[in-house]
Amino acid sequence: MRVHDGKLRPCGKAVRGIHELHLEQNDAPLAEALNAQRINRLAHFDVPAHKGGRMNPELPAYFGKLCMELDVNSMKPLDNLGHPVGVIRDAQALAAECFGADNAFFMVNGTTSAVQTMIWTATGRGDKIILPRNVHRSAINALVVNGAVPVYINPGTDKKLGIPLGMSVADVRKAIAEHPDAKAILVNNPTYYGICSNLVEIVKLAHEAGMLVLADEAHGTHFYFHDDLPVPAMAAGADMAAASIHKTGGSLTQSSILLAKKSVNPDYVRQVITLTQSTSASYLLLSSLDIARRNLYFKGRSMYQKTMEFADYARDEINCLGGYLAFGPELVDGDAAFAFDRTKLSVHTRDIGLAGIEVYDHLRDDYGIQIEFGDIGNLLAILSAGDRMMDVERLISALAEIKRLHERSAAGLFDHEYIDPSIAMAPQEAFYAKKRRVPMRESTGLIAGEFVMSYPPGIPIVAPGERITPDVLEHILFAKEKGCFMTGPEDMALDFIQVVE
Repeated sequence: MRVHDGKLRPCGKAVRGIHELHLEQNDAPLAEALNAQRINRLAHFDVPAHKGGRMNPELPAYFGKLCMELDVNSMKPLDNLGHPVGVIRDAQALAAECFGADNAFFMVNGTTSAVQTMIWTATGRGDKIILPRNVHRSAINALVVNGAVPVYINPGTDKKLGIPLGMSVADVRKAIAEHPDAKAILVNNPTYYGICSNLVEIVKLAHEAGMLVLADEAHGTHFYFHDDLPVPAMAAGADMAAASIHKTGGSLTQSSILLAKKSVNPDYVRQVITLTQSTSASYLLLSSLDIARRNLYFKGRSMYQKTMEFADYARDEINCLGGYLAFGPELVDGDAAFAFDRTKLSVHTRDIGLAGIEVYDHLRDDYGIQIEFGDIGNLLAILSAGDRMMDVERLISALAEIKRLHERSAAGLFDHEYIDPSIAMAPQEAFYAKKRRVPMRESTGLIAGEFVMSYPPGIPIVAPGERITPDVLEHILFAKEKGCFMTGPEDMALDFIQVVE
């Protein structure tokens, strides 16, 4: 189902009971209930201790009085996220209908918790799950915790850009044939760079084999609201999807929605969620999901039309500068790059002799422009209807100036983001194995016992259980030298790494 300025286009059955509850998409039951408790002058003898900010006047002075008054704990009129039977249930029902799902679950631990819930719902210890290796760390963390075994598919790659693409249908078909006992397939929809796999065909293959399809839509919330964007997971028939509403949908940071079809038991999903989600869920985050859903339903199409126009304009202007390559729909090949998210402004920088992270630093330090990330050879700017044309022009002008002042030979730059993993053991086995600490530069050939990645995007360069090849080590050292924000290992300086004994 897609929503176009308040008009629903059917894709599957609407959530059960929504009309019996007399709810409409212009309602925001949770946000309205939260505001009602604010104005009813309750005497609060519960947590939080700040009591609307009176305990520490610095808080309302910093965040605002209204924000502090809305920061309350669970109470009967506001329902309970761990066992929703009131306004949270109603708000989730509206979200399910809006996104074309049978059930929706509000998440306050970020899309990380939604991705992990999908994997823990679909698999257990020793179960196989098929997934691309260019997944977010949260997916591999889920395997570390529950002991499921990854069957990695190497994504396609664009040799010029050096970036990973999506999974080809042929590779998915081969993985299913070789591992018919796998329980599920996880698909990025889209990748951080805006590349999508053929999700409809992958769903068909998986369901024919009796496997669930899980979609990481951390960067694909907007797909549900415009026909010129790639197909969203629920419309494609996926069983579950993790939609990061705060990233491209306009809710507060750390708020997310987990979507599910009737092929998945919603009561079991709720139990899995409660294993890790906070029992003190923030009502600021929850109500922002309710309000964002309403805004997306009625204004989503026009907002994302504006976003695409911003991105299309910026791509054309940046490509006129020379040296840069703002890539887009021309990457689509009907296979590993089946579709492209036109709202993404991804720019290849290697041809001006600068790593993406170097351009990122110049933009931030010299021009006061904050973009999403810069990596080895590319940068990514996230655009939305909240941007202004004057700011888009400012970004283009800054890139022109950076090229003029800092362009140099590309010799010596690392030329690819993705490295085929050398799998030696399962992530859980490696993470909990007996380990030893070795100098990073002396780790070639050893098996990693921890993660190393640049963040963002949070895709591991090496994960527990993978062998540290010369290519992996070179990538780590190059990224560190260029100033990428490196995370994962125990050693914060990244001079040492834990390896399996």
